[in-house]
Amino acid sequence: MTEPAPPARILVVDDDPTVAEVVTGYLLRAGYAVDRAADGRAALERTAAFRPDLVVLDLMLPELDGLEVCRRLRTAAGRGPAVLMLTAKGEEAERIAGLELGADDYVTKPFSPRELVLRVGAVLRRASAVAGPERLVAGDLELDPQARRAARGGRELALTQREFDLLAHFVRHPGTAFGREELMSRVWGWDFGDLSTVTVHVRRLREKVEDDPAAPALIRTVWGVGYRFDPAGGAAG
Repeated sequence: MTEPAPPARILVVDDDPTVAEVVTGYLLRAGYAVDRAADGRAALERTAAFRPDLVVLDLMLPELDGLEVCRRLRTAAGRGPAVLMLTAKGEEAERIAGLELGADDYVTKPFSPRELVLRVGAVLRRASAVAGPERLVAGDLELDPQARRAARGGRELALTQREFDLLAHFVRHPGTAFGREELMSRVWGWDFGDLSTVTVHVRRLREKVEDDPAAPALIRTVWGVGYRFDPAGGAAG
């Protein structure tokens, strides 16, 4: 008989003990293994020891703020754990900064704990999803969905989990223009949300796969529609 998979590990980082306790309780009831940290330095220490699959990360933290924690997680671990940010309603600039640093999703305070659990599940599903054993190849880009590794010209790309999902979607649908709403639905699994999330991830992905991100040849902007992947990376469309 096949052994059941171990539960996904979630690290909850929030200096408000009430919020941390409520979130932890809901995640435990959903079947996750959960650890907690109350400040930025402790978050990095617990990440190294606990090795979470996902970090629920408040932006406003003592010692090191959430943005710095996110930056260090990405710098130290490449793809590393998925990151779901907790942001206050008026922190749009910080939310965008977090997405640019590689956060996978965010929930705005005040939030429903049930919504947070659903978002955690959605991020983890996207992070672990594979589309069969085949490797995806487009020009000098090569993606391995099972290992979740991507390379261009033989050089491995340090992609976040969401960036990998977005690039894999583009590679599977060359020459097709997608609007931001459609990308949000197909890649994020959301029927609604802040479309700037898609814009930020496309910009970050271009910085990692384009020769000149300011004049993208692979992930092109289709004015009035959205974006199109051109594996030739040459002829104008």
